[in-house]
Amino acid sequence: MVQSFFPGSHWLFFTVYLLVFLVGLPLNMMALVVFVGKLRRRPVAVDLLLLNLTLSDLLLLLFLPFRMVEAASGMRWLLPFILCPLSGFLFFTTIYLTSLFLTAVSIERFLSVAYPLWYKTRPRLAQAGLVSGICWFLASAHCSVVYVTEYWGNVTYSQGTNGTCYLEFREDQLAVLLPVRLEMAVVLFMVPLCITSYCYSRLVWILSRGASRRRRKRVMGLLAATLLIFFVCFGPYNMSHVVGYVRGESPSWRSYVLLLSTLNSCLDPVVFYFSSSKFQAELQELLQRLTGGCTPWSQELSLELKVKNREEPTKECAS
Repeated sequence: MVQSFFPGSHWLFFTVYLLVFLVGLPLNMMALVVFVGKLRRRPVAVDLLLLNLTLSDLLLLLFLPFRMVEAASGMRWLLPFILCPLSGFLFFTTIYLTSLFLTAVSIERFLSVAYPLWYKTRPRLAQAGLVSGICWFLASAHCSVVYVTEYWGNVTYSQGTNGTCYLEFREDQLAVLLPVRLEMAVVLFMVPLCITSYCYSRLVWILSRGASRRRRKRVMGLLAATLLIFFVCFGPYNMSHVVGYVRGESPSWRSYVLLLSTLNSCLDPVVFYFSSSKFQAELQELLQRLTGGCTPWSQELSLELKVKNREEPTKECAS
């Protein structure tokens, strides 16, 4: 099965990869600094889950230059072949890690609001660590099919003859790959999507009965960003798994919708921003330290948090 591309499409791939790298890397690096600081001061389960999601995004971004080299070479793999399955494995693993960790965050948020008394009595940090380990295992175990496919049967075909990386497959390779892709679409996308949708719909309903307007607004932002990632970034790509299984071949448009999946590393920081007001405040403080100044909206947010926490309001910005 040969993957088809329209003339010059490799520059589209290169451009998207480059933009994702330039935007996603600084955003996730800032998120990493914030979450590490929060966990050092006051460890919270949801922050541990979001820290793992940040590490997953950074792993994708750090290996994205390999994809840039591939795209700049006309979608031919000119790097050592050992890097081909490794980059593919990490690329696809981080995509499904996002869906799993977003689901875990939605469950954590729902339980904290729906069952607050029970929630406070549970060892949430230890459970979050266990859940994180399970998420990494599930995603990496499923995506190890990259290695199985690349080294299946006549390895010289994949390594030398076609000159590509995980783009062209023989019939015997597809016989292994397509059922695994279908399972991944169900287990790692559809099931997490259903769970996430249920948790956030229930959360919105509960908060609509008496929460503050600011809190409702933050939850709605969190819901919108999460569903955007599921439906726009991951939906078309996982649909290609279903179509490929039904047709018995990889759809010709699969590589293009895969581009949408890389955008999640830029959208995940939006989820982080709406995850809590404390994250927003600490992000503003980090930006102030980096820029050596402050903005009116960051000062206003800091003031609101101090009033909420019954601290003495102070003027933080020089006039």
